[in-house]
Amino acid sequence: MKKIGIDARLYSQTGVGTYLKNLIYFLEKKDLKNKLIYIYLLPDDYKKLTFKNKNILKRKVYERWHTIGEQLGFAVKLYQDNLDLMHFTYFSYPVFYFRKFVATVHDVTPLLFKTGKASTKNKFIYNLKHLFFRWILRCQIVRAARIITPTLTVRNQLETIYGKKISSKISTIYEGVNYQIINSKENKNLGKKFTDFFIYVGNFYPHKNIEKLIRAFSTVKTSGKLLLLGPNDFFKRRLSQLINELKQKNRILFFNSLSVGDLIFFYKNANALIHPSISEGFGLPLIEAAYFGCPIIGSDIKVFKELLDDNYLSFDPNNVEDMSEKIEQFINKKPKFDYKDISSKYSFKMMTNETLRIYQKVLYGN
Repeated sequence: MKKIGIDARLYSQTGVGTYLKNLIYFLEKKDLKNKLIYIYLLPDDYKKLTFKNKNILKRKVYERWHTIGEQLGFAVKLYQDNLDLMHFTYFSYPVFYFRKFVATVHDVTPLLFKTGKASTKNKFIYNLKHLFFRWILRCQIVRAARIITPTLTVRNQLETIYGKKISSKISTIYEGVNYQIINSKENKNLGKKFTDFFIYVGNFYPHKNIEKLIRAFSTVKTSGKLLLLGPNDFFKRRLSQLINELKQKNRILFFNSLSVGDLIFFYKNANALIHPSISEGFGLPLIEAAYFGCPIIGSDIKVFKELLDDNYLSFDPNNVEDMSEKIEQFINKKPKFDYKDISSKYSFKMMTNETLRIYQKVLYGN
């Protein structure tokens, strides 16, 4: 019986959390035969989750990502479990773990831009954390038996940064539409409050470029509102100040603490999803919006072109004027996009099957 570990400490987070929820959901439906899957969870998630598949076991850990505890305590726990293979699902991992592992690298955005809470620190602290991050990621890339990327764009970026010598161990596996969205119903009650609107879905980190979106939308001639669907955090509060300065608080609104049913309503009824990010590894909101037939207006970055080709209205994310012009162009011309093949190309079920094949290959060489 081969023992495989999966780092699911970010289970309740956005982005990586959606990846983990779907990977584990579809693993539960598999006949795992001679494999035992250890799922490493923080205490709150450990309490909430139960697995029916007898080959999937919960393991409680207390060490969060980006901590000294992760580097020491988490590594000790993994060694104690004597795993045949570990799957690190995030770039933060214990560098003192030297046994065989697979790594999913979702994106290289933190290498290219200031992101997350660390970007709010003073310059010295941020640079110190960033140096440490670069070293950890390099260790992960060099030591991994196999690297999984969600797009060819991320694969190419890794090859550019770390050299073609890593090419042979990279596998690109597309992600998909969250099973929770597929299996849930929309909250139609929101229709009483929202009728004519555009949406942005995601967090508000600097590289998401929401400040420029707010400036662009403030000049757009439309009766429609812009709803920013994301967390209530430091970045939201900073953006709120900008909205007030531009006198847009009646046109640009935040919607926090979404349920799955809320999100389905917004995808199904929005005029369009607007996604102005300057860097992504995949683009879950784009795929989810396309699944519900919601038109997409987004950045002309490589990863969005890879996912949607020309099947969306693109703009230069660094140009506020171009962004506002494209939104107005959408309003005036109402272009149509064809997303009927989205589910056959992007699927978490297929992703899970491919991930299992990688485990098999690393463990047995076939």
